[in-house]
Amino acid sequence: MRLGVLDVGSNTVHLLVVDGRHGAHPWPAHSEKTVVRLAERIGPDGALTRAGTDVLVEAVDRARASAARLGVEELLAFATSAVRDARNAPEVLARVRDETGVRLQVLAGADEARLTFLAVRRWFGWSAGRLLVLDIGGGSLEVAAGIDEDPEYARSLPLGAGRLTRRWLALGPDAATVPSAAAVLELREYVEATLDPVAGQLAKIDRDRAAGTSKTFRTLARLAGTAPAAAG
Repeated sequence: MRLGVLDVGSNTVHLLVVDGRHGAHPWPAHSEKTVVRLAERIGPDGALTRAGTDVLVEAVDRARASAARLGVEELLAFATSAVRDARNAPEVLARVRDETGVRLQVLAGADEARLTFLAVRRWFGWSAGRLLVLDIGGGSLEVAAGIDEDPEYARSLPLGAGRLTRRWLALGPDAATVPSAAAVLELREYVEATLDPVAGQLAKIDRDRAAGTSKTFRTLARLAGTAPAAAG
């Protein structure tokens, strides 16, 4: 069976096409991404702007056309924090459906954390023991922990890299501008205050392995000296 998964995130619309059958390894057949930067297109009133919706509709329609061309039998379409947090989400979803025929399902933050945890569990296997999984996206941070495929703890927090940058470290028109020490300190205090109750709850859950997903963690790992993936 050829299955398509469409992920509408804060920064990109990602179509992944895989060939698979129940109980078998899914083989990737196609992947394409369109940069939409929806989180940057949220207006002062909390609604996704008309221009932002236009970009989203165009990207989803392009992905739908690719899926049809590639013979996808079923397309699963999901939207995460950018659409989830938009004040006019119902109107945006209706327009996407009417103009593209794609029905986007909005994932709740906890469900997003659970699905990420499931992917990490399948990747590492049961021998990894109790997992702690952290996933930083553009709009949110997902945290999940547990020993089964369904985590015993799953939480989503408004600590996405893009969201924090826009709110606390806005650089203005000069890209070379460096955020002030005061702004960085204020952001650090905000993040710590938001994470404090979560850290307290996680301290009560044993874990054998911690895993970070997403390009944000990969970039942080590279900054810390980790060899690139090409090096093995």
